[in-house]
Amino acid sequence: DVQLVESGGTTVQAGGSLNLSCKYSGGSYSGVCMAWFRQAPGKEREGVGVIGSGGGTPHYADAIKGRFTISQDIANTTVYLQMNSLQPEDTAMYYCAQRRVVCYLKPEYYDDWGQGTQVTVS
Repeated sequence: DVQLVESGGTTVQAGGSLNLSCKYSGGSYSGVCMAWFRQAPGKEREGVGVIGSGGGTPHYADAIKGRFTISQDIANTTVYLQMNSLQPEDTAMYYCAQRRVVCYLKPEYYDDWGQGTQVTVS
């Protein structure tokens, strides 16, 4: 079974940066879409960005475009979310998720999820 493990969340001051990681294991990494989502208290889960394991340009949500960057280490089946210029409204639990073939950025299309990592911006 596919397993996703996020790490890197912590408390940071506004204007700061964080780099989250998501390790994929338990299956072939070929043809995988790895997405980041976030969910703030009382709000719906929303897409942050997604990248395909075959490479190509990541797709980002408008709310974070220009501040967040997704990258991956294919050899180590790990995806990263570099977050810059963090603001209090970025406070949320951040999740990674995977699906195959078509890289949507809607949570209802994803079957496998990590446990999440908390990011708090004060």
